[in-house]
Amino acid sequence: MPTRATNQLLVEDDKVAGRVPPGIERARHWIAQARHLWRMRVKILLWALAGGGAAALLTLTICAFEATVQIMPPDSGAGGLSALAVPAMLKSPGMAGLAGLAGDMLGVKSTGALYVRVLQSRVVEDNIVDHFDLRAKYGKKYFEDARNVLEDQTKINEDKKSGVLSITVRNRDAAFASALAGAYVHELDMVMLQVTTSAARRERMFIEQRLQEEKKVLDDAELRFSQFASSSMALDIPQQTRVMVETAARLQGEMIAAKAEAEGLEQIYTAENTRVKTLRSRIAELQKAINKINTGGMVKGAAPDPSSPYPSVKNLPLVGVEWTNLFRNTKIHETVFDLLTQQYEVARIQEAREIPTVKLLDVPVVPERRHPSPKLVMGIGVLMGALLACLGLLLQYKWNNLSEDDPWRHFLTHPFSGGDEFSGN
Repeated sequence: MPTRATNQLLVEDDKVAGRVPPGIERARHWIAQARHLWRMRVKILLWALAGGGAAALLTLTICAFEATVQIMPPDSGAGGLSALAVPAMLKSPGMAGLAGLAGDMLGVKSTGALYVRVLQSRVVEDNIVDHFDLRAKYGKKYFEDARNVLEDQTKINEDKKSGVLSITVRNRDAAFASALAGAYVHELDMVMLQVTTSAARRERMFIEQRLQEEKKVLDDAELRFSQFASSSMALDIPQQTRVMVETAARLQGEMIAAKAEAEGLEQIYTAENTRVKTLRSRIAELQKAINKINTGGMVKGAAPDPSSPYPSVKNLPLVGVEWTNLFRNTKIHETVFDLLTQQYEVARIQEAREIPTVKLLDVPVVPERRHPSPKLVMGIGVLMGALLACLGLLLQYKWNNLSEDDPWRHFLTHPFSGGDEFSGN
């Protein structure tokens, strides 16, 4: 019992002498601060709710849906694409956004790096801005401002090991983010198709041009040939010559037989006999038909004979020369047109093999969650509000417990009064 009383007296003496152990003093200090925070718990709760409200407003800006599309690396056969595409990118009108590739294009080691630069080009972004009318959607007046917003919402990465290219688009509208990601792939495919200058493409374009020119020449040759054949009735000169010669020979034979028969009848009957007259009339008709075949109605300067529109045997060689020239010219152009058509189809197949088509690994789908999570952002906001409230209350508690003579209180109250309070330290 005396020992206990002695210890109590020693503690009281220590308090009086200001010699309280440091550990006990710190513990008392922390307990007092904890009690102060507990008394101010309503204010801390209000600050936490305010932080949560601010975070809820912040989620409208930072929380968005992310639509991602992944592109497979191109085949190794398209390794020379970068060197072939550079001249077209620099010379093609409207491709000014790709002009920055001129300095380092030849140093590109993979087509994936080329894809990244093309996706970041002005021509691709302008096409997307124009297609979705992003200036109106983003509330921007100029294409440049709309492109800047689009670039902020788009992230393009290339996996160096696998070569897979990923395009991620952030937007508060999930369907719109997915549509933008798909538009990037479409525009990439279109631009690469436009700037590809492979040998097969150049050959296909040359053959296509020649095919169009040859088609016009062939149509003109066929028109001239048909007009000549229609006006001269020279449908098929070799066949017509054979038929007309055979017909003339047959008529000549019939006329000779009729003359012999008429001479025999004249020996028996008079010239007024009916049979003699009939034979003479038949001989005259045969002679007229032979004359038509031999002379025809194709005499220059003479009016055409409607009863004999076909060229005569005499005129057939003259008509045949021009007919043969026109026929040969038409056949030549037909043959050339057929050959060009076959070569054109082969060139199209070869071009399709060489064109680097964009192959999708993951197609763009409508995202289901926003990133970062709104709940996580609001939780962080509540926590930050509570921590800031506790920090402010502790600083206020510390300030209120400072004595009026404390040099720090005087310095913080009068920061420009000088540092005389600390001259003793």
